[in-house]
Amino acid sequence: QVQLVESGGGLMQAGGSLNLSCAASGNIASIVDMGWHRLVPGGQREQVAAITTTGATDYADAVNGRFTISFDHAKTVVHLQMTALTPQDTSVYYCSAVVSTSGGRSRAYWGQGTQVTVSS
Repeated sequence: QVQLVESGGGLMQAGGSLNLSCAASGNIASIVDMGWHRLVPGGQREQVAAITTTGATDYADAVNGRFTISFDHAKTVVHLQMTALTPQDTSVYYCSAVVSTSGGRSRAYWGQGTQVTVSS
């Protein structure tokens, strides 16, 4: 089991910046990947950014160049620095962690979500 606790988020004007953090606890030794997702119209989650424990990163086209994901190994915390925010970034943001399980399988855990609202 992995528990994820998110912090950050809130209300920001367009063009501003916000930082999200997500602290993992529990079976953190099995974490191979952490990331951030957000809700899109229709209720699905889209991946915003992800980072492996070896440091490889991946960004959605919509945020590439504006958002930066980083991973603090010592504290098992993943950060998402969001800059040049637009109203289209408004959403609930969820932290995720992918854990390696037995038999070469993996399982995803999710945080409770944090609201980001960008006003125009």
